[in-house]
Amino acid sequence: MSTTTSPAQTDAAASVAPVTMPISRALNAGLRAALAADDHVLLMGEDIGKLGGVFRVTEGLQAEFGDRRVLDTPLAESGIVGTAIGLAMAGFRPVIEIQFDGFVFPAFDQITTQLAKITNRHEGALSMPIVIRIPYGGHIGAVEHHQESPEAYFTHTPGLRVVSPSTANDAYWMIQDAIASADPVIFLEPKAKYWQKGEVDTSARALPLHASRIVRRGTDVTLVGHGAMVTTLLQAAALAESEGTSCEVVDVRSLSPIDYGPILDSVRRTGRMVYAQEAPGFTSLGSEVAATVMEKAFYALEAPVLRVSGFDLPFPPAKLEGAFLPDADRILEAVDRALAY
Repeated sequence: MSTTTSPAQTDAAASVAPVTMPISRALNAGLRAALAADDHVLLMGEDIGKLGGVFRVTEGLQAEFGDRRVLDTPLAESGIVGTAIGLAMAGFRPVIEIQFDGFVFPAFDQITTQLAKITNRHEGALSMPIVIRIPYGGHIGAVEHHQESPEAYFTHTPGLRVVSPSTANDAYWMIQDAIASADPVIFLEPKAKYWQKGEVDTSARALPLHASRIVRRGTDVTLVGHGAMVTTLLQAAALAESEGTSCEVVDVRSLSPIDYGPILDSVRRTGRMVYAQEAPGFTSLGSEVAATVMEKAFYALEAPVLRVSGFDLPFPPAKLEGAFLPDADRILEAVDRALAY
């Protein structure tokens, strides 16, 4: 039987219309596609099977692929990661769900001292194709351990790739690319945006996994961020435009490695940059990006690179999260300071 694709089939595939769905469903569709494409892909986590996960990201997948492909695990994060490492050694591609960001720390030793180092320890002969999905960030009114932003711990660890989608289309494609990676990937999902809808083009990916992208063009100030903060940056840019300031917005997408090309190109055009993040500012991703931009685009800058972040405090009770997390007003204050130089 011929496997040649006819022009009509090619045209039909190319004409598939984008589908509008929330980020949670885009992740679900991406996981489904990965499970269907490779029998070695397994999903593991607490309550991800019959329940479909706390946020229903894995809903329906156990019924479709069976409980040997979508596994409910004990409440033991260190054991989940350790089991996944053994499965990866045996040729599988485990995808782990950590139920909430603050619950990842019992597995921190397994992730940073074992998973991140095994490939190097074996001089590249043993790959670790493991994805660790972590719902992270605030704005859901939850209690302690449920609204953390732990990205800096993992970006500081050599041997780990760290990514975070901000749109439904990125969620759909990035989870599949992460699963296809031969290296361990920390996949940070902005839980506050699980229900944010967007168009998903299932016919072609827009960008590679580790690429930054400009999501809004502007001329006066570059606004940079990742995850849920990208939506807040776009809100700030819209407000700034109403006041006569043109802001360009860059979505980092890949936190390690970072694709600095679009960021530096933007800063060289605007001369000013503000980085915004939910995590505390001290020794954070924003610190690293700010330092690198100051080094590589110093002569293009008209003002210091400024940062807007959560405060250097433990995450507060839910009633105070609005004061703790950066909003559009705090970002606009930084924009005004940048323009004042």
